[in-house]
Amino acid sequence: MKVGLERLITEPDLWRLIGGRRVALLANPASVTTNLTHVADIRVHSAFGPQHGLRGDKQDNMEESSNFHDPVHGIPVFSLYGETRRPTPRMMDTFDLLLVDLQDLGCRIYTFITTLRYLLEAAAEHGKAVWVLDRPNPVGRPVEGLRLQPGWESFVGAGALPMRHGLTMGELGRWFITGLGLDLEYRVIEMEGWEPERAPGFGWPLEQRTWVNPSPNAPNPWMARCYAGSVMLEGTTLSEGRGTTRPLELLGAPDLQPRKLLATMRSLAPEWMKGCQLRECWFQPTFHKHRNSLCAGLQIHPQGAAYRHHEFRPWRLLALAFKALRQLHPDYPLWRDFAYEYEYDRLAIDLINGSELLRRWVDDPAATPADLEALAVPDETAWCTERDAVLLYR
Repeated sequence: MKVGLERLITEPDLWRLIGGRRVALLANPASVTTNLTHVADIRVHSAFGPQHGLRGDKQDNMEESSNFHDPVHGIPVFSLYGETRRPTPRMMDTFDLLLVDLQDLGCRIYTFITTLRYLLEAAAEHGKAVWVLDRPNPVGRPVEGLRLQPGWESFVGAGALPMRHGLTMGELGRWFITGLGLDLEYRVIEMEGWEPERAPGFGWPLEQRTWVNPSPNAPNPWMARCYAGSVMLEGTTLSEGRGTTRPLELLGAPDLQPRKLLATMRSLAPEWMKGCQLRECWFQPTFHKHRNSLCAGLQIHPQGAAYRHHEFRPWRLLALAFKALRQLHPDYPLWRDFAYEYEYDRLAIDLINGSELLRRWVDDPAATPADLEALAVPDETAWCTERDAVLLYR
């Protein structure tokens, strides 16, 4: 298969469409070809870095990058996760056409989506063109989770998407432009040969492309498969495995009892545990939550012979883990209250889910898995219908 970047640099007719325009780039370390040549090696006049930076060196929430001058390519590099998260007029004045080449994870909370929206809005305002060099959604087409509710927009919630949206970055751009009524030159340089239903990758072409971390805690496609559920751990006191070699594939805490947790999960909603394997494990984070403390917990294994792509539902799986923990320990201090992605007054778990609905379901002792299904299924069904208009790969 070919990603959009590879088509741009190998098809002269596409390159000629750029003409004499000044070109800028929004990218990160995963913006590479199959031979791992980085997109910045094409001639550009300026570049932008999203969260974690153009170099991908910033580890965590609210660790900012600075603007700098790239001595290799001789261009200014502007941070969109530093003093500002929206491009300034001075930044916009450095180019005529912006190439967006970002590897997404297929989850609403991944902030590259929000950065794309902000740049599309700025491009429409300043009369600039945006081309997305499209890449695979590594978790394919399945849809899961509650849609973001009005008033819950944030840097981890750019629009009324479900947690797992099933779109590529190019398709997301089409959705934003339609929904926001933006007027600009927008083009998607489409992939060739992407087959989101093809095993064993189911979105990520395992046999054809090398995985390069799009962010420091996204080390492999398995993490991407877990992320629509495991990212909710960021809003809890449980460790998501940051500070280990398997971030966002783990959950645990020093006082967790994983065997009891698993048994309670099975008693509540065994159908939400399908499609993967869950393994009791122990880990000791070297940084972040529970640093240098031995944690007991679970590892999610969404690969191998047990993996079933359309049965694996990570958002429900982690919601079930929270519900089981609340049933075992009604007073467990589960929700983490801290500054999260520049939000200081709302709980992270609510920002992540785009409303209070998930947290209220977990905390309500009378609420059942059927109640959460009744909230989620209409959202998921409506989204599948709505997104059909922007799909590029069928």
